[in-house]
Amino acid sequence: MSIQAAAEADRATGIAATAPWRVRTLSVLPGYRLAVTFQDGISGVADLSGLTSATGLGVFEPLRDQAYFSQARLELGAVTWPNGADLDPAWMHDQIAQAKTWSVPF
Repeated sequence: MSIQAAAEADRATGIAATAPWRVRTLSVLPGYRLAVTFQDGISGVADLSGLTSATGLGVFEPLRDQAYFSQARLELGAVTWPNGADLDPAWMHDQIAQAKTWSVPF
């Protein structure tokens, strides 16, 4: 399991990742899931297991490879992957605030 926290060195000059919906910590879990904690303290799980059966994924296609999925990282308070795929942190925050788990629709 990989754990990452937003570090000062990872922040762009002049951008403060302090909006409540920005992701503060990220842990990659088994089964295509991500544990996240937001700036406002809300935490939960983003379940991306729908990747395994979805078609036409475009930029998300490489995430089907578990090793590649595990390369998730934080960039300016958003979950991203090396190919530029990312998750909308505001949408994720809203869904997790309601149910603690967000099953990402693919």
